[in-house]
Amino acid sequence: MFLDTLLARNPELVDTAATLHRRGDIPPDTYVMDLDAVETNAALLAAGAERHGLTLWFVVKQLGRNPELIRAVARHIPAFAAIDAPEARTLHATGARAGNLGHLVQIPRRALPEMLAWRPETVTVFDLANARAVSDAAGRLGFRQDVLIRLEGAEGTVYPGQEGGVPLTALDEFAAAAERLPGVRIAGVTAFPCLLCDRETGIPQATPSFELAIKARELLIARGHRDLKLSAPSATSMASLPLLAERGATHGEPGHSLTGTTPLHALDPHQPEKPAYVYVTEVAHTLADGRPALFGGGFYPRAHIGNALLPRSGALLPVRDAPAENIDYYRLLDPPADPGSTQAGDTALLAFRTQIFVTRSTVAVVAGLASGNPRLTGLYDAQGRAL
Repeated sequence: MFLDTLLARNPELVDTAATLHRRGDIPPDTYVMDLDAVETNAALLAAGAERHGLTLWFVVKQLGRNPELIRAVARHIPAFAAIDAPEARTLHATGARAGNLGHLVQIPRRALPEMLAWRPETVTVFDLANARAVSDAAGRLGFRQDVLIRLEGAEGTVYPGQEGGVPLTALDEFAAAAERLPGVRIAGVTAFPCLLCDRETGIPQATPSFELAIKARELLIARGHRDLKLSAPSATSMASLPLLAERGATHGEPGHSLTGTTPLHALDPHQPEKPAYVYVTEVAHTLADGRPALFGGGFYPRAHIGNALLPRSGALLPVRDAPAENIDYYRLLDPPADPGSTQAGDTALLAFRTQIFVTRSTVAVVAGLASGNPRLTGLYDAQGRAL
């Protein structure tokens, strides 16, 4: 999906990743991350948000919750939106500030005292039961916690496994009950996804769920609430910041733009964010019909993979589709025109959309590419633990 853009915009990363694998410094099934590019992208997004009067909370699930990358991003975007409790703990331990907890996954009740003690800016609640739990925990800690109300997504737009939220038709009733809770204050609204990239052009566009969030904020204003936040996550990038500002959002949540890998970046190599990772694996064996099999572990069902580059021979081979319900022990390529152009142990490089935290991959961080002095600074698992 991103291989052409990566080769055009960050060939140094491609060369360095191939060298690291060839030398045996990294195993197959490794994402190689360009630390310099990630930090440059974060600085770019921070400056762009400031120009548009927006605040950013960064997201790192797609980066493998990596401490080196977290620190690099937090130097420019200090606060995070954590997807779930384990991610929140990693981010907090690395020194970043809690911007929004409960973003896609509600905070388990037994974890609330620990996490509210960090004094997050906001906590997202999906229903009244979770709002009560936050209120009780904050009250015991002696303060009142700001909460964002998660709106139930527009019909037909909710991803399976991400259901939940307050229906717009029930918001007035919900707000009336939440206003009586002593340990929380309604601070705004959110929904997901609020922006999506057009399939044909890659250009970010507002979704019906964004419109629901706008209407929800208007309803809360009519109830007397002021200075309300509207966090509008998904597809936050340099290209979408003007749209967020125009629609009245106060917060964006950049994730894939930190690595230059939104769908727009696949179609437009001239986007300002630089592609910052490459997936490295190797040929494990070749089938009797000539199809090379690559070691798997890091392939993501929504990856939209196109081709694999085999640097030893220069072969560029299409990647075969594989059912999402199967474990990716291997991934097959089309047979090469020259059977001798691939052999077991050959490096294979791919660039596609991923969520590293749901893989079993290794993450290798490389610094110094921007200055021409690349060095491997660390190896980590997909949850950010040093290996």
